[in-house]
Amino acid sequence: MTAAGPAGRDRVVLSEVSQTYATPTGDTVALSPTDLVIEPGEFVSIVGPSGCGKTTLLQLLGGFLEPTTGTLRVGQDAVAGPSPDRGVVFQSPTLYPWLSVRGNVEFGPKCRGVDRRTRRAEAERLLRLVGLAEAGDKKPYELSGGMQQRAQIARVLVNDPRIVLMDEPFGALDQLTRERLQVELLRLWRDAAKTIVFVTHSVEEAVFLSTRVLVMSARPGRVIVDRRIELPGDGDAVVRDLEVIATPEFQTVKSELAQAIYAAHK
Repeated sequence: MTAAGPAGRDRVVLSEVSQTYATPTGDTVALSPTDLVIEPGEFVSIVGPSGCGKTTLLQLLGGFLEPTTGTLRVGQDAVAGPSPDRGVVFQSPTLYPWLSVRGNVEFGPKCRGVDRRTRRAEAERLLRLVGLAEAGDKKPYELSGGMQQRAQIARVLVNDPRIVLMDEPFGALDQLTRERLQVELLRLWRDAAKTIVFVTHSVEEAVFLSTRVLVMSARPGRVIVDRRIELPGDGDAVVRDLEVIATPEFQTVKSELAQAIYAAHK
């Protein structure tokens, strides 16, 4: 399964990237020196035991942290801080409660000086894309948790980021809403042709969503498994159906990755 990704300028390259935090009791190594390449158009999920550095790695990719060692580049550009080219979807929606859903989606383009007509049209397009065409005038608190998360995804996509970073965005949702959003996210990934890096605690979610899954060891975190995911029915422009979860191929990959996480946590 692939999405039509952008040119090689969007390749993410980590070279000997590590992260150490200073604490009152001494330095804590959250991420061991890591070499990693993420190709344009990939959907990469990161799984591992709690405290293994998944979110640290995502924050490094987002430019919220400066690596203690090593270099991190997107194409030819060093990551030197947050950028509109790297949109972030957090675990909890971070919508402005005083703005309408449409106003939240328009906020980024408005700050960039995009004219009202253009940003309104793009906001409406993305609200349709995430299934919120009828909710534009509502305030965030009038929406369900799943609808708020979809609005947050639209607010990220409206800035046309080359890379979308997602930190357990469905972790607090009920199972039915989570499954529905997983399917919608795959459709959005295909239609918007973005690179997605997705942090999750769920092995099943990682296998279902991804073209590739990285398993990290317990702290200090390092990538111990880099597994490409190919499932029945995968192919160009194909979005997986939840029925694939019941296939022997899916269960085999899920078990393999779960065992790797268990071994890393021992």
